[in-house]
Amino acid sequence: MTGFKSEFLHTLSERGFIHQTSDDAGLDDLFRTTSVTGYIGFDATAKSLHAGSLIQIMMLHWMEKTGHQPIALMGGGTSMIGDPSFKDEARRLLSVDDIEANLAGIRTVFARYLTLDGDGAPAKMINNADWLLGLNYVTFLRDVGRHFSVNRMLSFDSVKLRLDREQSLSFLEFNYMILQAYDFVELNKRTGCRLQMGGSDQWGNIVNGIELGRRMEGVELFALTSPLLTTASGAKMGKTASGAIWLNADVLSPYEFWQYWRNTEDADVGRFLKLYTTLPMDEVARLAALGGAEINDAKKVLATEVTALLHGRAAAEEAAETARQTFEAGTLAENLPSVSVARGELDTGVGILDAFRLAGLAASNSEARRHIKGGAVRVNDTVIDDDRRIVSLADLTGDGVVKLSLGRKKHVLLKAE
Repeated sequence: MTGFKSEFLHTLSERGFIHQTSDDAGLDDLFRTTSVTGYIGFDATAKSLHAGSLIQIMMLHWMEKTGHQPIALMGGGTSMIGDPSFKDEARRLLSVDDIEANLAGIRTVFARYLTLDGDGAPAKMINNADWLLGLNYVTFLRDVGRHFSVNRMLSFDSVKLRLDREQSLSFLEFNYMILQAYDFVELNKRTGCRLQMGGSDQWGNIVNGIELGRRMEGVELFALTSPLLTTASGAKMGKTASGAIWLNADVLSPYEFWQYWRNTEDADVGRFLKLYTTLPMDEVARLAALGGAEINDAKKVLATEVTALLHGRAAAEEAAETARQTFEAGTLAENLPSVSVARGELDTGVGILDAFRLAGLAASNSEARRHIKGGAVRVNDTVIDDDRRIVSLADLTGDGVVKLSLGRKKHVLLKAE
């Protein structure tokens, strides 16, 4: 459906968030005529979400901004199992303490995008452990499990692909889709929630919740999914060759986060401005139309706006200034990512391969060698062509650091302590 009349769905549609809904007209009418509560679930499998989750977080952000009530459902209960969807093997089982620590880290991110605190706050963060961990197994099987057909569950791609590859799917994981469906029904009873959103790979799980709500409670629930995003070159969103683009500042610095968006491929700039910033659409169109060298100005705006939403305007502008000093002014910016090494180690000398692994610029010695062979490795802006090069106290600049560079866009300061 095009031409949504409700502000929320119109906004999501024009910005490229909508892949599929369970009922375009019915959902549009719901948003147009009442205040809607909707949710997205996030499992706490790490202490930080990564940039691949930002599209979902932005959907909740727009839901609040257009006058509705978003819920970020934390999977304190389901994280004890792990979503098997499209995974080749079972996730590592986490302890309760691990999950609690992860939830604490994740909350800091949502507090940037949603109003969670204060009287009458429109957004909520709810933990499904509140109801899942206290379930009576036999009662749950009788009241909820009877509504699920094993034949149908086996037909879902998330399960079928795993079985077709003859990869083990535990009974524990097989229950995940039932628990996710039950979450939807429980949230409806507790909060009046009518909508579950998620990535398009969650469609089957969400539809299960809609059907369970109809069978158990006689309520009409809705689904909305977003497209699964890749970059123009086909890379998975939120991942790079060197690892995930984490959202928590204590895992990935604001500068490194800013730099990820600055390096966006030209073909993705307009799409990412729509999805990951709150800039007006006419400004998005103006920036997306820039060509030639001017596209770099649009990338800087993209990087700064996305970073400002996550880390605050001051951190975003500091990251932009660090990049300007490093790449345009040619000076050594003290806010570049850094790692520490004992002064004694530099006294005896650290091999260039070890230094680049320590700095996170290479995952292995062989990778570092390949970079050296390709002319991409620099120490204090001098190209290194010898993989036996030693980094020592003699390389310390007047600022007491050694600048390690991979290509022209990745820099880490090695600090002697």
